[in-house]
Amino acid sequence: MIGPDGTQLGVITRDEALEQAQQLGFDLVEVAPLDKPPVCRIMDYGKFKYQQKKRTSKGHVHHGKNKEIRLRPKIGDHDFMTKANHARQFLKARDKVICSVIFRGRENAHVEEGFKLVKRLITELEDVSKVEQAPGMQGRRIVLILAPK
Repeated sequence: MIGPDGTQLGVITRDEALEQAQQLGFDLVEVAPLDKPPVCRIMDYGKFKYQQKKRTSKGHVHHGKNKEIRLRPKIGDHDFMTKANHARQFLKARDKVICSVIFRGRENAHVEEGFKLVKRLITELEDVSKVEQAPGMQGRRIVLILAPK
């Protein structure tokens, strides 16, 4: 048995351990039930559970999801800023943003317009993001992945 201050009190019966715990105003908690003899500890169980919960919540990390923003090569300035602001909100919420510039028909002949658009987006969001995957063609689209800083 282990005392409330962490000192080892030796091997005693269950009834004696419960009596000592009641005298000290603490709980008797079985720490290692598989050991021979089982190890018990005198502690404030409510305080222990609170500290354990606090410890697990401290280690909680937001696992960001992937959010996608779709752009077209001939997007207007105001529409572009709206999409950029949505991306900024996603990045502030610790989510990754996949930016796709989609080409249709004759637009495939002017891929450089899409790359200019992507570079503009990168400069617009450089204060809250870093480029995780550089812009590149994947089929008929340019794909860029931004991660929060």
